[in-house]
Amino acid sequence: MRLFSVPGRRSGELRTTPVSPLTMSGLRYVVGLQDADWVKNARTAGWGILTCGRNEERVVLVELPPEECAPVLRAFPREVPHGVEFLVRLGIADSPDSEAFAAAAPRCAVFRIEG
Repeated sequence: MRLFSVPGRRSGELRTTPVSPLTMSGLRYVVGLQDADWVKNARTAGWGILTCGRNEERVVLVELPPEECAPVLRAFPREVPHGVEFLVRLGIADSPDSEAFAAAAPRCAVFRIEG
């Protein structure tokens, strides 16, 4: 788990939420719900700050187009097993199966993290 801070769309003040970044093919990604406030803020700002303990990293966020989200979402259950139950409870995926997560691509936002 990391803390992820992005500036608010209206206020510009940093807003923080916990996230679980995942790594696939050497690239880092973060997954969120399309209508989550932090996702809307990240789209507007295009950057954020990832924090782990005392370490902070300012990152650029590149949102993937929907057709590129499925492979990352398919890897999510394997790479972030502690986040699976949360997304299933929210109704994003109907099971912890990787194909169920891939099918959730229209309801998810996937950002590539660039340092």
